Amino acid sequence: MADIRYYGTGKRKTAIARVWLVPNGEGKINIKLSKNKTVDAATYFGRLALLKIMEQPFDVTGTNGRFDVICTVKGGGKSAQADAIKFGIAKALLAFNPELRQTLKKAGFLTRDARIKERKKYGQRGARARYQWSKR
Repeated sequence: MADIRYYGTGKRKTAIARVWLVPNGEGKINIKLSKNKTVDAATYFGRLALLKIMEQPFDVTGTNGRFDVICTVKGGGKSAQADAIKFGIAKALLAFNPELRQTLKKAGFLTRDARIKERKKYGQRGARARYQWSKR
């Protein structure tokens, strides 16, 4: 039997997630840290809210527990990584079944959140904050 996997790439801020869905799974989400080290998502993220965020595409499409998720993440913080995994899962579900597109699109899971940190400008303390002006 062929090893069938569905792939999706998710991005959020500076976080990038490469996601593979393995059909006929138990609903486990594993994070691949290196070639031979894998960690459960609950251990890696530690917050229940982030786990719920990652499972949203499965909840909307009614595919809970049908896939195992294997992913690699790099860059960003934990919250951005969870959002990147969510986007990657949505794209991989689309590769699995293109008929889920309307459901995922309506829920807003196929739109890349393009908001990133604004760059610091020269002559200022930050992106928008200026140095304090002194009259005397």
